[in-house]
Amino acid sequence: MSAGFATLPDDGGRLRVVVVGAGPMGRTWLRTIAANDDVELAGIADLAVHVADQAADDAGHPGLPTGPDAVELARRTNTHAIINVTIPAAHHPVTTAALLAGYPVLGEKPVASTVAEGLSLAACAELTGQLFMVSQSRRYFRNLFLAKRQAQALGRIGALSVEFFKAPRFGGFREVMESPLLLDMAIHQFDAARFLLDADPVSVICEEYNPAWSWFAGNAAASAVFEFEGGARFAFTGSWASPGFETSWNGSWRISGERGTVLWDGEHEPTADVPDSGASPAHGDGTAGVGSAVVGPSVAGDPDSAPGSGSLPALSSVPDPGTETAGSLREFVAALRTGAEPMGRVHSNVVSLAMVEAAMRSARLGRRVAIDEVLGESYESALAAETHEDLLRVLKSWPSVRDGLGASRRG
Repeated sequence: MSAGFATLPDDGGRLRVVVVGAGPMGRTWLRTIAANDDVELAGIADLAVHVADQAADDAGHPGLPTGPDAVELARRTNTHAIINVTIPAAHHPVTTAALLAGYPVLGEKPVASTVAEGLSLAACAELTGQLFMVSQSRRYFRNLFLAKRQAQALGRIGALSVEFFKAPRFGGFREVMESPLLLDMAIHQFDAARFLLDADPVSVICEEYNPAWSWFAGNAAASAVFEFEGGARFAFTGSWASPGFETSWNGSWRISGERGTVLWDGEHEPTADVPDSGASPAHGDGTAGVGSAVVGPSVAGDPDSAPGSGSLPALSSVPDPGTETAGSLREFVAALRTGAEPMGRVHSNVVSLAMVEAAMRSARLGRRVAIDEVLGESYESALAAETHEDLLRVLKSWPSVRDGLGASRRG
């Protein structure tokens, strides 16, 4: 599979985009676009055109082109790319139509309603040569990047854990979902675990339940333990019906390695405690493990610390990825202009959704579930459901689902 995708020449002009979906999240994206000098809003598409018109007015764009069909609107407005902010059930048809029409897409998570649909979208991006990037917006925190850098001083990682406890009252579709916490929220923490460990999950065992006082119809609480490549375990514990002492929306993290621990509350700078300041031991083949650099005595959060100085890295040493949707939009634009591989490209992001489906299956069946079990069955479902001849050909060309997604695509 080619690693490339079509790029757009940087002619000094703005990237013109159409936003699909004018609900609350769509309006968040309108604000994000307005704050980015490299992007221009060309139109808003929504099946309820009057809602799109109102969103345009409220965003200060009266008379902005609108319509019910994203591709037709993109063609009419000479658009470069499409931002898909529809409900999850519409992610697959809207993104497929955009890619087949020759438009790169930045889509809201999840990549699709199911892993099978996500595999179809990976094949569609491959067929068309267009970029499809999922906005996994909670990767875009500079302090998360710092936590990952500090974790490199810990040697081999044995345990990664996150607690997530909130009490939001959304109303709408989330409060009637079957598994609202796992399906709509936990994917953020699952995806962040892949980022922090720089590895892919192997299996999971999970329980989900609904507290007696919950205002959600479906299970609003869950506990899951994932095994990752290399043997590390990632433990998620959370609830959306937990008032009082709430965590941040990113959760509260602990990274435990052979030489120390990093803590991150999801908001402020992480702190690290590395009692053993010697060099990381080598593996049996003579190669050093994660965090192989010699790390001298340091004070957690020391602003003078910097990579290569014998101390833990400080925030000033970490590039700023941007924050939430602003960060993902900035990276999308940079990828289209330069061809640089972005985080959240569909081939990688499908694995984060597979973690969700595997956790839900484990909770339902009461047993450990392998990620490859979910990917394999989803691949067979994608083959059976695909009606587009060329997309089916691409799917069938994959030696395996892991080969199709690319084992090295963890970004």
